[in-house]
Amino acid sequence: MFLRNTTITAVIAISAASWLTGCGSTSGGGAAGSTQQGLAGQICGQQAAAKPGYPRTIPKIDGGATSLSGAGSTFVAPAMSVWTKDYSQSDGVQVAYQPIGSGGGVQQIVAGTVDFGASDTPMKDSELAAAKFGPILHIPLTLGAVVPTYNVKGVQTGLKFDGDTLGKIFAGKITKWNDPALVGLNPGTTLPDQPIAVAHRSDGSGTTAVWTDFLTKESPTWVQTLGGPDRSFGKDIAWPVGIGGKGNEGVSGVINQTDGSIGYVELAYVLAQNLNYGVVKNKAGNFIQPCVATITAGTQGIAYPPDLRVSLTDGSDQNAYPITGTVYGLVYQNQTDPAKAKALVNFFSWTLSNGQDDAASVNYAPLGKDLQGLAMGMVQKITLNGGPVTK
Repeated sequence: MFLRNTTITAVIAISAASWLTGCGSTSGGGAAGSTQQGLAGQICGQQAAAKPGYPRTIPKIDGGATSLSGAGSTFVAPAMSVWTKDYSQSDGVQVAYQPIGSGGGVQQIVAGTVDFGASDTPMKDSELAAAKFGPILHIPLTLGAVVPTYNVKGVQTGLKFDGDTLGKIFAGKITKWNDPALVGLNPGTTLPDQPIAVAHRSDGSGTTAVWTDFLTKESPTWVQTLGGPDRSFGKDIAWPVGIGGKGNEGVSGVINQTDGSIGYVELAYVLAQNLNYGVVKNKAGNFIQPCVATITAGTQGIAYPPDLRVSLTDGSDQNAYPITGTVYGLVYQNQTDPAKAKALVNFFSWTLSNGQDDAASVNYAPLGKDLQGLAMGMVQKITLNGGPVTK
């Protein structure tokens, strides 16, 4: 099920408006949903997200194709919708993007049936080895948060979770909302004696990979239940319990329609549909709400390898939202069609400059200066018949 244009537009409009309400973060104890000064002290604030204003350091190349095709991540679909609209207006190029899930995007770029893919998790070595037309570059495009989202009568946004408790819920080991583990994390909040209905992705998903990467790091019960770390993390999971939904929009739909449910959804979809969502304990021991500022904090202290394939979950910064991911543009390094090669360089260089301001407007965190520079360097590695595309 593709995300319809009307749905994407609604997500963008509502999530942009929702950003104006801001979000906070909590440290230590207190009732769920309370916002405290001090550590992470209101770093989300109540103002619009800052736009980085990165310059377009790779000038537009003449002779590029007037259309491009891409497919993959539903996580990035709201941002991609804004990008493709604004890019068509600024550069006159139509970019057709199909949000079919990161797994589908990887499959299509490996087969060479699209000009670029998009994934919220790096490709595996085995996937790269299967690529039909040689090496594939990973170009970071934006940052986002995967959020525990729930539908429990009388329980509002702000319920506290830690990684081990989430792992036990998704492993089917915690089955009631009033389980002592949840009650202990949320003193002062009345949790019902009600079964937990787990919702998860049914398709190959980078959002799932980000979520299960965090669970694998934080929940031994999750890892043991799935049969080891090679099975507890990835785009496709043999879920022990739960109801499947296709795409972020599918999981949010299940949560909306199911009393007592919990799932994991990208932040823009949560805000668009006014779903209740939790704050999550990070590596420093603080309960952090997801927003642009706390997502960006998740990149602090990261050492990026040369190919930029990296995990951002469980960041060490005291303000980091711990379930943070990078959306990668996936493109063949060695291009053979001159018009397509130029168009790809133009589109990605625009996305990494002007497009970063767009990302901030719909609750995605722009790349930090260092990562943006590394990503632009990756764009410069795109070649045409072995030679450089950029001058």
